[in-house]
Amino acid sequence: MRQSNLLVSRTLAEVARHIRPGVSTEELDRVAETFIRDNGAVPGFLGYQGYPKTLCTSVNSQVVHGIPSEKVILKEGDLVSVDCGVLRDGFYGDSAYSFEVGKVNGEVRRLLDTTLECLLKGVEQAEEGRRVGDIGHAVQQHAENNGFSVVREMVGHGLGRHMHEAPEVPNYGRRGTGPKLKKGMVICIEPMINMGRRQITQEPDGWTIRAADNLPSAHFELAVAIDRGQADVLSTFSYIEEVIHKNNG
Repeated sequence: MRQSNLLVSRTLAEVARHIRPGVSTEELDRVAETFIRDNGAVPGFLGYQGYPKTLCTSVNSQVVHGIPSEKVILKEGDLVSVDCGVLRDGFYGDSAYSFEVGKVNGEVRRLLDTTLECLLKGVEQAEEGRRVGDIGHAVQQHAENNGFSVVREMVGHGLGRHMHEAPEVPNYGRRGTGPKLKKGMVICIEPMINMGRRQITQEPDGWTIRAADNLPSAHFELAVAIDRGQADVLSTFSYIEEVIHKNNG
């Protein structure tokens, strides 16, 4: 599990090297598929329930499951959420990161910062003996305290030999409710936070989920193993942050 999740983390960092105004989301998809296969794994999303690509690339008001396309060209000021899965030695890795394309405006930057903070607050709650509702409560409270809203219909999930396993991990909830977290469980915590209202709609392609009010949405995801005390975080953003730092340097 750790190896699969480190590979997906490195794949997102490889994608990060190519994110700039003028690049198509299809090109990002090609980069990811090549990198995954070159490292002895297969794309986890490609063909999953009929999904046609390696990445989900969701731009601006798209929440999740945006399909890479030659027609989608990133431009200065966009935000793009990139979700990636790999299958390696029978186990899945899964992670997502929302990137700035060039420089975004201040309110989008605040949305990105808050969504990442929501994820980290959720991870803090992921320890043996707590409940799924403790994670959702931490995420929801931080998002709403900052004036943003939490998507309800799309949730985190267990991870292992299957991409989606029990339990579901909503990004809202009440403390002390939901399934109990047990040592050895691996879950994906993935806040999807909207700048405007929480309502979503599905685009005609049957996959892409968009904020109904067409305002920006951000998405970050880490896989964590439940342990006594602090969770063991299996995927990492450190590779991505090295690339972003170098690009900005």
